[in-house]
Amino acid sequence: MIRTLPAIAALSVGVALAIAGCGGSSSGSGGGAYGSEEGGGASRAASSSSGSAAAVAVASVPEVGKVLVDAKGFTLYYFEKDKAGKSACYGACASAWPPLTTGGAPHATHGAKASKLGTTKREDGSTQVTYAGWPLYTYVADAKAGEAKGTDLEAFGAPWYPLHPNGEKAGE
Repeated sequence: MIRTLPAIAALSVGVALAIAGCGGSSSGSGGGAYGSEEGGGASRAASSSSGSAAAVAVASVPEVGKVLVDAKGFTLYYFEKDKAGKSACYGACASAWPPLTTGGAPHATHGAKASKLGTTKREDGSTQVTYAGWPLYTYVADAKAGEAKGTDLEAFGAPWYPLHPNGEKAGE
């Protein structure tokens, strides 16, 4: 029994970190395409907002070119398993690929096209930003703005790609 206590404590910390990575929210406003480089990994939730509108911009990212990024400059991805504008990424998937959520109508900045922006309701009632009909996500392994480690990565049943401003996939 005594040997299991450290394992239980470690598991509890891991669960707490996973929950923090899923449920946290940060402001989607300000900063521009590379405005802020706060945190990274599992402790960084998607650029979601609680009450404010998310921003989608365009930035040049090494190896994938000009792609969509959130207000903090983190690469935005789409999931090929998503269909008809609805997310297929929940649970562990959403922990690794936090959805870009918004508290208002999302807005396009720095080269993103407002006509391609939209939203979709998630199962938890939150509003996820879409672009060219694709729900958008960040990737927790992108530790800083300008990374695109999730490009052409097969995870949770389908590949992930950043999007060019015209709505086409990047990085194949």
